[in-house]
Amino acid sequence: MNKYELMYIISADATEEQREALIEKYKAFVENKGGVVSGVDKLGMKKFAYRINFKNEGFYVLMNFEANGEIVKEMNNAMNIADLVVRQMFVRK
Repeated sequence: MNKYELMYIISADATEEQREALIEKYKAFVENKGGVVSGVDKLGMKKFAYRINFKNEGFYVLMNFEANGEIVKEMNNAMNIADLVVRQMFVRK
């Protein structure tokens, strides 16, 4: 298993309950596929350097985990079609 770092931005339109549910959903996604989540940091609302989808800010989340490459591909595909996820970036450590 490889170590990964995932940074994703949740839309500012999301309510607090939706944000918490989304964070828990992606944490559970990794754990249910046999990965290990070592930490989830909620960095909070931050302004964008430029407008993304007509929005000026979003809620940043940083997640560190261990998993195989297939989990990362599946998770990336799921995040691409999620309405509340503005951007995501996976980095292999």
